[in-house]
Amino acid sequence: MPWHEPAPDHPRPSAAARVATIAAKQAKPAILRLAVEGGGCSGFQYRFGLAEGVEADDVVVETDGVRLVVDTVSLDLVGGAMVEYVESLGGAAFRVTNPNAASGCGCGASFSV
Repeated sequence: MPWHEPAPDHPRPSAAARVATIAAKQAKPAILRLAVEGGGCSGFQYRFGLAEGVEADDVVVETDGVRLVVDTVSLDLVGGAMVEYVESLGGAAFRVTNPNAASGCGCGASFSV
């Protein structure tokens, strides 16, 4: 499937492994949806969730059999972004490194352009 440029970067192996584990436990396909919504302390916030399938207008990138899907509206805000799963003393979460973000909040869940 062709996608718009720039597409989000492939999910890092850490994110792919975590999605595969969660999907297997929930008996769902290994598809992580990344969307952007208005809100958060910086203007926009990331939303993650397991998807049941790929929509017609989704951009899809894949790592180790795990697909990351982004709708075309969100793509303008996350094109070229890197998604990884990080674990630290403060907890564990998916993290987005977004080259389009001009600034972000301390927790990394929201950003502005």
